[in-house]
Amino acid sequence: MPGPRIFSLSVLMLVSSLTHAGDKPLRQVIDAEIKAGWQKEKVAPAARSSDSVFLRRVYLDLVGVIPSYDETTTFLKDADSQKRQKVIDKLLADPRYGPQQAHYWDLVLFGRRPQNIFDTRKHDSFTKWMAGEFVKNEPYDRIVKKMLSAEEEGSEMFYVQYRNAPEEAATAVARVFLGTQLQCARCHDHPFEHWTQKDFFGMAGFFVRLVVTDNGGPEGKRKFKIGEKSTGDVLFAASVKDLKPGQKGDPVKPKFLGGAELKEPEIPKGFKEPPLKGGVAPPKPSFSRKEKLAEWVVAKENPYFAKALANRIWSQFMGRGFVHPVDDLGSEQKVPSHPALLKAIAERLIEHKFDLKLAIREIVNSDAYQIGDTGPATEAMPTMYERARVRPLSVEELMPSLRVATAYDPAWMKNTGDYSEYFMRYFGEPNDGQGHFQGSLSEHLFLNNAPMIRQFAQPRKGNLADTLVTMKAPWEEKVERMFLSVLSRTPTAVERERFVKHLSGDAKIAPQLVEEAIWVLLSCSEFRFNR
Repeated sequence: MPGPRIFSLSVLMLVSSLTHAGDKPLRQVIDAEIKAGWQKEKVAPAARSSDSVFLRRVYLDLVGVIPSYDETTTFLKDADSQKRQKVIDKLLADPRYGPQQAHYWDLVLFGRRPQNIFDTRKHDSFTKWMAGEFVKNEPYDRIVKKMLSAEEEGSEMFYVQYRNAPEEAATAVARVFLGTQLQCARCHDHPFEHWTQKDFFGMAGFFVRLVVTDNGGPEGKRKFKIGEKSTGDVLFAASVKDLKPGQKGDPVKPKFLGGAELKEPEIPKGFKEPPLKGGVAPPKPSFSRKEKLAEWVVAKENPYFAKALANRIWSQFMGRGFVHPVDDLGSEQKVPSHPALLKAIAERLIEHKFDLKLAIREIVNSDAYQIGDTGPATEAMPTMYERARVRPLSVEELMPSLRVATAYDPAWMKNTGDYSEYFMRYFGEPNDGQGHFQGSLSEHLFLNNAPMIRQFAQPRKGNLADTLVTMKAPWEEKVERMFLSVLSRTPTAVERERFVKHLSGDAKIAPQLVEEAIWVLLSCSEFRFNR
């Protein structure tokens, strides 16, 4: 029987990939190091998360939306001891996994207000390209190399935001892919770190020859090409007084961060740059600085790349990096909270060829990730990971979660306009970059009063409110369905009693009472946060 033999072989290969050379599975390494930290710091950890909390957390983290009523009830009724591992595997294979990861990296790379906003405010082509890379589980180092080479459609948008701004491009590449903040060395040698102005402008030298051209189309449909000239250097002077009349500074050779200068061939005498045309990239130079940078950034010998990724994906799922902020890994002033674990994750990433899905699977299968969200720690993102992080839902998570919670058909929105701009206005920047929630009065008023939010709660054929009004069942059962649909859990005894009392009033206004009850749950902090 070939079927079972093939299955056994596939399981053996998976286990082997996680335990190469006799190493423990990464999830076990994670738990051992985190528990050792608790013991050392005498920290009391929270208990394991409930099935309801875990399910909602892992759905939001992996596919960007809460589980449906059917998905929740199926999981909660399942008595299989391996059901958490199975749902993780299912979600990592879900078509929504790629777009969710793309949205995360889109915010890392562009933010809500990107550089050169005229060209990059709408960059759907980039998000679509990134989603495709995650769907096929392209290794992270290849994704980054493609992005820095900027030769595939969609990938070029990363450079478009730094059009004619090589210094900004250098800052972004160092921060995102190398976990190092260089911006202070732009104006002066860093007062607390070993980075100098020449380090900064040496990195900027890799981008000074980039040329961004476009076809002049309308916003959102404009096509860009990234070219590269064969001439041009960053000019640098330590101070204005060092300059002679007419001088702008001395040319600075491109220099790898913390390493050597780039060795370049001499440009032939009499060389002339080819003319530039809109939407058409200039001929590829015989020697490309951006290609050399792309090769160096992802090289195994690069001391920053793997650690920067390990710190970032840990922060993505655990709330804060081993070094926090996550992009300050290169600081000599910052000591990782768990240096051995940071090193272990970075080494596994290299060993397994930067397989992001494998690393994410190990993290979310760990006890550290599946810990509960209640405990003595008061920080939103506890330093020793003794309690789960609490974070607000992003715009990309909030909208689809409202639809899933209320069984709202997206077709009903076709004649009501695009709500994304409204949601972006109120929920576009849910935190200050340090994990601290910065809710506003306008956000609170929007959730509690906006007609568009009320539409989700109003009875429409087949949605949650309609189901609750028309189903033949006691109000106790209806309240349970409401809680499972919106909050992915059953109500407490007190909640059940209060909601039943509210809903079992005047039968003539039952639809209105149901609408109000659903709206209360949609507006509560438990729905607004991922914990």
